[in-house]
Amino acid sequence: MSVQESVTSAARTAKQAARVLARSDGDRRNQALTAMAGAIRDRAEEIKQANAADMKAGAEKGLSAAMLDRLMLDDERIEKIARALEEIAALPDPVGRVLSSWTIPNGLNIEKVAMPIGVIGIIYESRPNVTADAAGLCMKSGNAALLRGGSEAINSNLAIAKALQGACEGVGLPAGCVSMIDITDHAAVQVMCRLPQYVDLIIPRGGEELIRAVSENSQVPVLKHYRGMTQIYVDAEADVELAVKLVHNAKVQRPGVCNAVENLYVHRDNLEALRAIVADLQAAGVEIRGCPRTCAAVPGCVPATAEDWDTEYLGLILSVMVVDSMDEALAQIAAHTSGLTEAIYTDNLENAERFLREVDSACVYHNASTRFTDGGEFGLGAEIGISTDKIHARGPMGVRELTSYKYLVRGEGQVRG
Repeated sequence: MSVQESVTSAARTAKQAARVLARSDGDRRNQALTAMAGAIRDRAEEIKQANAADMKAGAEKGLSAAMLDRLMLDDERIEKIARALEEIAALPDPVGRVLSSWTIPNGLNIEKVAMPIGVIGIIYESRPNVTADAAGLCMKSGNAALLRGGSEAINSNLAIAKALQGACEGVGLPAGCVSMIDITDHAAVQVMCRLPQYVDLIIPRGGEELIRAVSENSQVPVLKHYRGMTQIYVDAEADVELAVKLVHNAKVQRPGVCNAVENLYVHRDNLEALRAIVADLQAAGVEIRGCPRTCAAVPGCVPATAEDWDTEYLGLILSVMVVDSMDEALAQIAAHTSGLTEAIYTDNLENAERFLREVDSACVYHNASTRFTDGGEFGLGAEIGISTDKIHARGPMGVRELTSYKYLVRGEGQVRG
């Protein structure tokens, strides 16, 4: 079977399953999620054996220690996968919610009701736990999952998918609710992105190169998260001690994630905060790449280049600029944002509210670390990703963001004149 035929078959199977899922109720989907968790536990040894094959192949290919760590599954991580499915089951049912309702003058009653999207294609790399997480989130929201993982985790992904498919069948749902593409060739992704008759939405999870390739070639709508480029503005009226604490957390607590700060702007009238923040970060091993005024105000800085302000370091490096005004800070943020997360630290509530209104990002903070941009931290439960798009979902995407809506219109014989 060719790549085209194989991927099309998997997508067609998912589409058929999506119709069955759309008719299911929340109790049945929760039964499936509970059964999925049980199947992961029951097949733990089989999953570990498959993972051992991936680990061996990865070591032979020279994967980095960090990549191998992301790939590895042991008893503890497998139990976390099972528990995550149970946590998804415990979330409120996102399907069937009445978002709004009204009656128009001719007596027609209209309800706007949350419904599944259909088939969600998820393209991801490295982490085999994504197979279960994505399938679980799709199940909860009544969507069929069409999964394509990375080649480095193919055996682990297939073993997990097999367990999940068996669980679906065990509660009377089609195995196609979790459709796994077993082809690791990049051609499979290209085919997947050109099947709008079967796939309703694609969510790529991975590096910027993968996401850009998918979005530029897809005939299916794509929800994107290109990069973080999180930025913070320390206002003239920011509390120094608070600013030090918050910037430290935003940069140092976990620097390799999208909501860690990359660009810092400090008002010229708060050089005390600048010096205190830089000294704290340098003590934590952070390299400061500063504008000329930053380098003049604090020792040990590396002069920033034009490229630094658009670089997502994902490490212990921070670009720092002294600005003359909040207007300048807002202009810099607009010029370099990815639309994910920005923050202002200030005791001036008028400035804070202006910042919250004017910064056009998915998540905008006042006096809090940017590290909270996360579905779990927001109380949404598990997330399938963080969207920097504005349509259809924006920011952390939980099960509610995996629904669309339709209008239910009830009448009594009305005709349009």
